Amino acid sequence: MTNINERLFVTLAKQLGEYKKILVGFSGGLDSSVLLHLLVNWRNQHNQEIQLRAMHIHHGLNLKADQWVQHCQQICDDWQVEFHFSRVTIDARQKGIEAAARDARYQVFKRELQKDEILVTAQHLDDQAETLLLALKRGSGPAGLASMPSIAAFADTLLLRPLLDYSRNELEMYASKHRLNWIEDDSNQDDRYDRNFLRLHIMPLLNQRWPHFPQSVARSASLCGEQEQLLDELLDESLKELITQDGALGIPSLAVCSEAKRNAVLRRWFGYHEMKMPSREQLNRLWCEVALARADAEPRLQFGNYDVRRYKQKLWLIPQWQSLREAIIEWDICNTLVLPDRLGELNIADHGIQVRGPASNERVTIRFGVQGMISIVGRQHSRHSKKLWQELGVAPWLRERIPLLYYNEQLIAALGVFVTKESEAEEGREMLTISWHKTLLK
Repeated sequence: MTNINERLFVTLAKQLGEYKKILVGFSGGLDSSVLLHLLVNWRNQHNQEIQLRAMHIHHGLNLKADQWVQHCQQICDDWQVEFHFSRVTIDARQKGIEAAARDARYQVFKRELQKDEILVTAQHLDDQAETLLLALKRGSGPAGLASMPSIAAFADTLLLRPLLDYSRNELEMYASKHRLNWIEDDSNQDDRYDRNFLRLHIMPLLNQRWPHFPQSVARSASLCGEQEQLLDELLDESLKELITQDGALGIPSLAVCSEAKRNAVLRRWFGYHEMKMPSREQLNRLWCEVALARADAEPRLQFGNYDVRRYKQKLWLIPQWQSLREAIIEWDICNTLVLPDRLGELNIADHGIQVRGPASNERVTIRFGVQGMISIVGRQHSRHSKKLWQELGVAPWLRERIPLLYYNEQLIAALGVFVTKESEAEEGREMLTISWHKTLLK
């Protein structure tokens, strides 16, 4: 049998292909130490054409975390690898420590990746088996059971896992042969964590009974992945027809689908928005409580930091924005005003909404979320704000995101939407053109 050194190197070469810029996740543990050593050898064989960087994540969860940074820095110095580390704050309230730490890591990777750079991480065969068992525990479908692909799209580039077909024992053989030093994380012995429980108590029994269990699990994960890929291809045209240009999903076309097809399309809609896959229960609630809610309702259902909303017979994924209802912002109209919550900025320009200039005794402010009766230019009668927004086609979640121009306590304009009759100037009064440069409004 070809030795582990040659097999690992052949696998790495096959995956890397012509990629020249590589960011590797480097914890300092066995797996990532083997991976980094392989990548250094790969770089050295290519006459330094390869640009290799290592990224270490300081989770702050272990008293030895600072020492681990120093260890990783020293290894990278010895191997002449550009080293970076990032401290993250873990919020385990919603997902638990393991999932929160993983999310934090990948957020850093996403932020730090450079143009044309790929991400390479060190998950191995035993990790794959544990991931599938955890997915079974959660009651996951084929997408979850597909576990980790060896190559995946990530942050407008690729994520490669070249060690995924190799067991921890094989990596230990490689590390021993090359006399590598690595970190042993003592928290890996804490079986309160689900993955550690599997690793310490369940996997040894399964491997003892069925020595090739991890390989069989990996094969099942691969088959589930193939089924998901086939579904992606079969549903691609349906999804394109159902998703509007602004990313919403048409309800009437979904309503004529079978429940199985509808759920499959909804899952891919979440994937289109790079959202975590919803459970079957969540999909049932989405359909019953949002899509099929009574006609005069404004239903919403929370998914992480987003809400699914219904508007004009479409489903929308909307960020949970900061409430601006109480905001009152003074504006010196001679200067540009930067709006809160990344809404953009206002200034006097050559294009935009035209209103009368304020009198010397009128205080100019920007507010959000108007209520009450409003008389706008072009309408003979006043209308209640809710009815007016509806008539103008402004979605409910945007109504508190539109800057409202006030002179003293008088509403003058909803910028980009309407001007009130109070905005009209007396003869000879100066007119202003206000431009709203939007940066985040969806």
